[in-house]
Amino acid sequence: MAVSIADIQKLRKMTGAGLSDCKKALNDAEGDFDKAVEKIREKGQAIAAKRSDRETSNGCVLVKSENGFSAIVALKCETDFVANGADYIKLTQDILDAAVAAKAKNIEEVLELTLADGTKVQEAVIARSGITGEKMELDGYNFIEGDNVSVYDHMNKHLLCTMVQTNKPAEEQAHAIAMQVAAMNPVALDEASVPQEVKDTELKVAIEKTKEEQVAKAVEAALKKAGFNLYIAENEEHLAEGIAKGNITEAQADEIRELKKTTAEQKAANLPEQMVQNIAKGRMAKFFKDSCLLNQEFIQDSKQTVTDYLKACDKELTVVAFKRFTLRAE
Repeated sequence: MAVSIADIQKLRKMTGAGLSDCKKALNDAEGDFDKAVEKIREKGQAIAAKRSDRETSNGCVLVKSENGFSAIVALKCETDFVANGADYIKLTQDILDAAVAAKAKNIEEVLELTLADGTKVQEAVIARSGITGEKMELDGYNFIEGDNVSVYDHMNKHLLCTMVQTNKPAEEQAHAIAMQVAAMNPVALDEASVPQEVKDTELKVAIEKTKEEQVAKAVEAALKKAGFNLYIAENEEHLAEGIAKGNITEAQADEIRELKKTTAEQKAANLPEQMVQNIAKGRMAKFFKDSCLLNQEFIQDSKQTVTDYLKACDKELTVVAFKRFTLRAE
């Protein structure tokens, strides 16, 4: 059956689908709008299934605070062309508005919310996937409940958003710290807030790095004492280069290899445990300074920590929570 331009435009307004998709859906549904909407939805499901293994490295991140509830939503897709589209940004905003209004606590709750047009979030995402032909997924959601929250969309590019909650009203200071969180990507608020598994992993890395450095120093000292060129002795590639240029012989290369091996083994077996622990402890102190928000150097004045900045503004002022989400590779 023939369908009118008016009907096609009506369906397009209802679904956001392209004109050709709307025309085909109406024809297939013999003019029944409900069936046509269902066909467009089914197309989205088919595309979502077909492209399920695709990577969604682009998207839109938005943040909002209202009535004592703040949230960040990230809707991901395959290309920046789709992510920058007005309809895509609007869908992300609609999802965020619904999440904040409902004070949703996780992604599962958000997906079950109903948008203003009566469509469930999950269905709306699938429908948009059908329209654009790209895989889409709601892949990021954070919230903070309570007052005194400053939200920040870095450069208004919808790629990196943060939220910072202070213990008392301090809009200017909270905004400055929201920018700090965007720039410095802290792991936790303070040392006590760092998850134990993160502490354990960082300590293990610190110990291994300390041992590697001590062994490397011993090997370097041994090579120097033996009179070998450190550049040539650095690795197999340099050894081969040295032999090819006539700077060392095959026998000397073997001597270098043996010296490096025996020195490394002896040093590793005789490292003082207390020394290793002390150096690792220093590395952990630096990790806590660099990775804990309140300990970090303040980006607007490196002579101050974030805590120093806050206390200079108000002795009682501090940060009680923060959240961050980004689509950038870091």
